[in-house]
Amino acid sequence: MIRMLIRLGLTIVGNAIGLLIAGALLDDMNMNASGFIIALLVFTVAEAILQPLLSKVAQRKAEALQGGTALITTFLALLITDLVSDGLNITGAVTWLLATLIVWLATLLAGVILAAIFLKNVGENRK
Repeated sequence: MIRMLIRLGLTIVGNAIGLLIAGALLDDMNMNASGFIIALLVFTVAEAILQPLLSKVAQRKAEALQGGTALITTFLALLITDLVSDGLNITGAVTWLLATLIVWLATLLAGVILAAIFLKNVGENRK
């Protein structure tokens, strides 16, 4: 249970970092401060629901797509967040593509770095 909560916390922080970096780099990706938390939660929930579904479909139907499911999940989560939340607005095809890549990469890197830092600290505390 604690491991699941830690993973959820790291996911939320990683997603926040990814969204903030993409928002800072892309002129046509706008986020407002008051709606950011809602957008972050919508994005995280959408991603959590879509990732296992897309992975399962890719595994059964098209094994070659398995590696791309994270990118597809990120795009769909951004789309759902843009449609449902007032905290995120993306315009333009190029911005959609770049936002997907930036959020995916930043979230991935943040997750790996945060997990390494956190797991290192947990390991040191056990000694």
